[in-house]
Amino acid sequence: MKKRPTFQYIITICIVLAALAVAMLLYFRYSEMPWTRDGQVQANVVGIAPRVSGPIIQIPLIDNQEVKKGDFLFEIDPATFQAALDNAQGMLMKAEANFVQSSQELDRQTQLFKTQVVDLRDLQNAQDNYNAAKAEQAAAQANVNSAQLNLQYTKVFAPVDGYVTNMNTSPGTYVNEGDQLLALVDKNSFWIAGYFKETQIRHIKAGDKARVHLMGHYWEPMEGVVHSVGWGIFVQNGATVNLLPQVNQTIDWVRLPNRFPVRIHLAGESIVPLRIGQTVSVSITRDSEPRTKAEKTEKK
Repeated sequence: MKKRPTFQYIITICIVLAALAVAMLLYFRYSEMPWTRDGQVQANVVGIAPRVSGPIIQIPLIDNQEVKKGDFLFEIDPATFQAALDNAQGMLMKAEANFVQSSQELDRQTQLFKTQVVDLRDLQNAQDNYNAAKAEQAAAQANVNSAQLNLQYTKVFAPVDGYVTNMNTSPGTYVNEGDQLLALVDKNSFWIAGYFKETQIRHIKAGDKARVHLMGHYWEPMEGVVHSVGWGIFVQNGATVNLLPQVNQTIDWVRLPNRFPVRIHLAGESIVPLRIGQTVSVSITRDSEPRTKAEKTEKK
């Protein structure tokens, strides 16, 4: 009967030691292998805006279409810009004729001055007229070049490989110079933004390996490498500029550590389609081996 309390004490001590061991293991994992479920897929978005104003006459695209660099996106009515080019070319022809005339006059005045038929003032006037005609010709040529550029700008082409998204316009729409008409997601710029607590980022450095799980593709993990750790986030009290990333805390009534974005680049081609805003879980592994799409296919 006296041995039973001793046995209970031993069991209690074992449970406490196991709990401490588990707590230490979790703390070690938390410290040395940080992870977060607060992550998103990000990519560069190119805002497509015309460089001239006018009505659109054709858009050979559909929303969410994939395009290659140099593909034709849309065209603005070129009639006005063609007329401007024709007018500039006419002014250039006039300026060239004036330049030839002033050059010939300068030659005559030079010869007459050498034979002392005219005085120095007439020669200087001819030289001034020649220089003015030369400047007018250069200005007319610049106007032609500008008109040619504006005519070329009526056709807009894709600057990068990507996906057209949020396209809500049709032929006939009048667009203004510089107004963004559609968005083009750069398909070669995808990265993972993992938002880690400020108590974790001291354990993360560039070059660390990471494992990425996309929501809906949990059984298809991808390997990545930490590219960099963010140096700031937007502060609501106005102490920082609003160009910094905005990271919201999940619970307003509890003082939580802020989260900073960690930029992670995937190792190799993604094995699943990537879309901006996808929810991602990220864990820093440091010992993971990069696995490409080809290797994933071979294992299957």
